[in-house]
Amino acid sequence: MTRRTAREIAVGLGFSLVMNEEFAEDVLEGFFEPEHYKSLADENPLFEAYPDERQLEYIKTLVKLIFNHRLELDSHIAAHSKGWKVERISKTAAAIMRCAICEILYLDDVPTAAAINEAVELAKGYENEDVVSFINGILGSFAHCLEGEILQPPEAAEEPPQAEKEQTENLAKPQMDEK
Repeated sequence: MTRRTAREIAVGLGFSLVMNEEFAEDVLEGFFEPEHYKSLADENPLFEAYPDERQLEYIKTLVKLIFNHRLELDSHIAAHSKGWKVERISKTAAAIMRCAICEILYLDDVPTAAAINEAVELAKGYENEDVVSFINGILGSFAHCLEGEILQPPEAAEEPPQAEKEQTENLAKPQMDEK
């Protein structure tokens, strides 16, 4: 099983969490039972290979992150989807974006560009071209904003340049008469 397949399974489980208003533990509990998983493989080639330990951990971690941070993830989507409420966005597109944003924010081993690229590629299998472009735009805007925060921490932005700092300090010093 590839990371892409594991990601697609995680997106599907994340979708299920939202659609059925379920808890992550409830969704994950029986899903990976060998008999249940095998029955899924009979219906969908996505489930042909059972995830190895590393892939299983990745899927479970991602699903739990999506569940635990859903409101935060939706607020990021809303902030970058100018004029669109998350409720109006396709449920599949929202699930894909939640997964990508989770990877960007919480999984150090997934580079931002890879998370976005994988989300776009995954969306191509489920959404039309306009929605794929929409997803790419939102994730690109989110990443750009996040990159700006990393490159320009709030503390650094508030500190005045050295010359301005020295002028301010000189103005604050009492003037002494020279005799």
